[in-house]
Amino acid sequence: MQGTQSTRFFLYDKQCRPLASSQVEFPQIYPHAGWVEQDPLAIWRSVQEAVQQTMTAALEQYGALTVTAIGITNQRETTVVWDRQTGQPLHNAIVWLDNRTAAICRSVVEQLGSNDYFRPVTGLPVSTYFSAYKLKWLLDNAPAVAAAAAQGRCMFGTVDSWLIYQLTGAPVAWSDCGAAGGGLHLTDASNASRTNLMDLRTLTWHKPTLHLFGVRPDMLPDIRSNAEVYGTVAVDGPLQGVPIAGCLGDQQAAMMGQRCAVHEAKNTYGTGCFMLLNTGSELVQSSHGLLSTLAFQLGAGAAPSYALEGSIAIAGQGISWLRDRLGFIASAADSEEVAAGVPDSGGVYFVPAFGGLLAPWWRDDARGAIVGLTQYSTKAHIVRAMLEAICFQTLDVLLAMQQDADCSELRTLFVDGGASQNSLLMQMQADILQVPVRRPAHMETTSLGAALAAGIGVGFWTAEEAFEDLKHNTGTLFEPQITAAAASRRHAKWKKAVERSFALADLTQDLEEDSEQRSEAAQATEHGDGGGKAPAAHEPAGP
Repeated sequence: MQGTQSTRFFLYDKQCRPLASSQVEFPQIYPHAGWVEQDPLAIWRSVQEAVQQTMTAALEQYGALTVTAIGITNQRETTVVWDRQTGQPLHNAIVWLDNRTAAICRSVVEQLGSNDYFRPVTGLPVSTYFSAYKLKWLLDNAPAVAAAAAQGRCMFGTVDSWLIYQLTGAPVAWSDCGAAGGGLHLTDASNASRTNLMDLRTLTWHKPTLHLFGVRPDMLPDIRSNAEVYGTVAVDGPLQGVPIAGCLGDQQAAMMGQRCAVHEAKNTYGTGCFMLLNTGSELVQSSHGLLSTLAFQLGAGAAPSYALEGSIAIAGQGISWLRDRLGFIASAADSEEVAAGVPDSGGVYFVPAFGGLLAPWWRDDARGAIVGLTQYSTKAHIVRAMLEAICFQTLDVLLAMQQDADCSELRTLFVDGGASQNSLLMQMQADILQVPVRRPAHMETTSLGAALAAGIGVGFWTAEEAFEDLKHNTGTLFEPQITAAAASRRHAKWKKAVERSFALADLTQDLEEDSEQRSEAAQATEHGDGGGKAPAAHEPAGP
């Protein structure tokens, strides 16, 4: 499970019980405000380390084990480009929540006349979120990428493609931290559906859209189903020769791990927050700000299942921000204790639109806002307001889903992800949704979904066994404890707070420009004639 901030590797037995696991973090790179990058080789090293640690622990505990298949699940939309000849990255990976492509997106909307131009084919609105815009930025702004593309050397993929390429490449030692080279260039249909380049109905690359973005077909990986043998691990080490037989984007993997049937939904609380509603064989086009996406295709000849998705950019990352930037909490786990120190948020509403808002608003001009502060407000109220923000954003998405899918009542919301361990957050979620929330006993449904897909890919399980025989509704159920009227009143105030966050991006830009001008003025004074005035060009316009 290759995530935004860390990589995890799990071993499961045939009863879906986890036998061993490990987690390896890797650094994030922030070149500018709103830009988020990762070193593709650091991602690969984290995979190698996680596998080695898990296999070593399993060997010590159980002795020799036979690994039947490997499943991959990954952070989606994060864009990687590498050299076909050397296997080396051509640029840092641009992470899914990076917003450097805002100007490209505005230009595309102006050119095409609609934010929804691509929806009928790709299911996606124009947004900085998706890989095609990141790839276009690289082609336009990274000379090494443009040169490699012109010479037919540039390979593009999301993180799944990069890892499959490394795992199936030249048989180097497992401890070798370099790029292997020569591997298979593949992706799966769920990850491909997040690029804005794939036709959702045919599950093939859409040539007119490729042309519009200036993407050469030879840059693209082949699209495969989510459960079939793609190849075997060539890297010398504990998994050499094991078939890679399953691959899904992380949110589709979590949906698979929760075994969501038609009109069942899951919500994953990670760096962001992602709710998916299984719409079965029906490809539902959203008119309420959601994404139409592939849920899964369990075999090369299997019919695809689709989903509606609401993507929320800031969930667990907002909690991390309170810890790392404000120092309000010592750890993410402390958020529950601190927030529980007050009975409510004291009228404080926190809109964590640090880089804009995704579903159902799709406002890249929004910025973070904390409203309703009084002299009574404390850090505990702000921490609690951050937790409530996750819940309110989830409610906004659920209401949109119910309108799009004609699904008026959701019996239960299945939840997973790191932040779902916060029981106060889950209770607040049930209260605000007015829907029971079920947290599974085994929280790592994303890795389990990848394991299930891989098992289906090699015949270890059938799809029916995966969804019926292995489905267990165990865990903790959180029932609503406030009235529907109270939840509605609070949601109405939340929506007012969201509106306050709109169109603040220009203000942020103005402040950055003012800061640059002040810096230039300070430099001019520093290099002046011993304390004299700065040049006239930097003098203030008024008294």
